[in-house]
Order: sequence, then structure tokens, then C-alpha cells
Amino acid sequence: MSESENHHPRIQSQFEVPLDAGGSRIDVICAEIWTDFSRARLSQWISAGAIRIDGQQVKPKYKVLGGELVTVDAQPESQVTWVGQPLDLQTLFVDEHLIIVNKPAGLVVHPGHGNPSHTLVNALLHHYPELDTIPRAGIVHRLDKDTSGVLAIARSPKAHQKLIAQLKDRSMGRQYWALVFGKTRPVGTIDAPMDRHRIQRTRMAVMTQGKPAVTHYRTLQQTAHVSAIEVRLETGRTHQIRVHMTHLGHPLVGDPVYKAGRPGFGTMLAPVRARVDAFPRQALHAESLRLIHPATGEPMSFTAPLADDLVALMHDLQRDDH
Repeated sequence: MSESENHHPRIQSQFEVPLDAGGSRIDVICAEIWTDFSRARLSQWISAGAIRIDGQQVKPKYKVLGGELVTVDAQPESQVTWVGQPLDLQTLFVDEHLIIVNKPAGLVVHPGHGNPSHTLVNALLHHYPELDTIPRAGIVHRLDKDTSGVLAIARSPKAHQKLIAQLKDRSMGRQYWALVFGKTRPVGTIDAPMDRHRIQRTRMAVMTQGKPAVTHYRTLQQTAHVSAIEVRLETGRTHQIRVHMTHLGHPLVGDPVYKAGRPGFGTMLAPVRARVDAFPRQALHAESLRLIHPATGEPMSFTAPLADDLVALMHDLQRDDH
């Protein structure tokens, strides 16, 4: 949806803080409830008094007791106008409620500062103009710019609400393919809370006081230096797979940010090392998505074939073993 005042009506809503949320910050609670807006935007509204607790103005760091009534009465500011652009779109499934696409690596999902156009949203609005009436143009979960694979878009407000609910109750299943340095165990689970890095705010990190984050993996193939793994998420934190695998000592091949360690990289033959070092993105692909159809209630599963650059890289590494 466009974030201009012409497209956004005044936001007026309320909810009761769950009793089991006692001790949580009000800005965190609001971000979990009003997912159409960033935590930074909600914090601004709290500070300005547009969001109140039991009619009282509080600070974003205020900790709730549970059971309070939270109200919002705010007018979204004009920031970025989202417009349709005639860009290619690889569609895996479409009906009147749901769109499933295979996002290529290198494509940003939402317009923003530094990427005002030529994003997935711009392509969607060109092919499906009615998405301008849906929050976030119907996109209910994200993939990093350089992660390829399957992504779900809601085509109606009702479908949007139901898909958001599935994300929250974890009935939406997401499975990824990743290529990591070193030899992983046959199966494993990483249960390590995450939050923003205290100093480098664009990065995430494993933090003792962070939000719960659980990742399950299974090893599919191995070469002398890398492992191809299947990853299943229990939670959906930003950069979760990349951070968790680095925390485990197996950073993703090609990851420009989370690459501490890289076991086996130094022992690769020079041509192999050069090929791996030149790979232009994190070797991560959203392979499949399971969800309940928002209108029919039917369980559905969608698969995006492994991206060509990942297939070629794995083939090269297997060949170099011999």
C-alpha cells in the first residue's frame, strides 16, 4: 500500500494487552499487534501521545502490567509513494485471495530509502493494482534482498489478516536451502534468542535478553569444505538463519555480513577459494512454504526450484572434490 496520506485513512484502533504480556515494553507490544507499521513509527506515536494506555500518555519504554486498554488515533505521514512498474514477476500460484511468487536474488521486497523503486512491490502493483488497498501491498513476510525463493502475498484484506494470524501462531511453515562453511552435524536445533546488535544497528545478533529464536536444520549434502542444509524456522526473526548458523560456527557461503569463522575456507585450493569468495550473495533460498488457504481452509504447499546460481555453485564444489 502507498504510504501517502492520500491512500492511508486515519488510524483509529484499540486492543487489550494480554495478561501474559506483563513486563513487556509498550512499543514492543504495539509492534506485535499493529504489524503494518514499523516499531520506530509506533514509538514516535507513543511519544507524541497518539498511542495511549488507559487514556494516559506514556513513554515507548513503559512496561505494561497486562489487561490495559491501548488506543491509537494517528495520521500516517506522507513518506514514499508506491507505484506499479512493468517488471518481470515469476508467479507460482494465483487466485482471488492469494499470490505466490518466486523472488529472484537481488530484488528488494519493499521500496524504501536507497531503493525507492524497482522492487517486488512495484512489480506486484503493476500486475495486481488492487494490492494498493492492502497493507504492505499484501506481503505478510519478507526475504532479504539477496535471498531467493517462495513468498506469499495476500490479495484481499481478509486473506491478509488470516495469513498474518498463521505467521503468529506458527501454522505457516517455511523451509530453506542453505550452503554453509564446514561440515554440519546430520541434524541440529539452534535455540538462541536474537535482537539488534547493540552497536551496529543494521545487524542482528544472538543476545541473552533477545526475542526467542529457534532454527532446525538437516544436512543434505557435503563436500570437502561446505554443507548443503535444509532449514526449518520455528520463529521468523530478521536474518535468523544467517545469524544462527554463524553462531553455530557455520556461516553461509557468500554472506557479506555474518561471515565470522568460515571453517575450511583457508584450506580450499586457490581456484576453489576464489570461486567461493566471489559468490555475490548469501547462499540462501526459500525453498518451500506451507499454509492454510485463507478462504477455503485447504492446506497448501508451494515450492520454488533452487536458483540457478546456487545449483552451479554446488556443482562446482562437488566437481572440485574429485
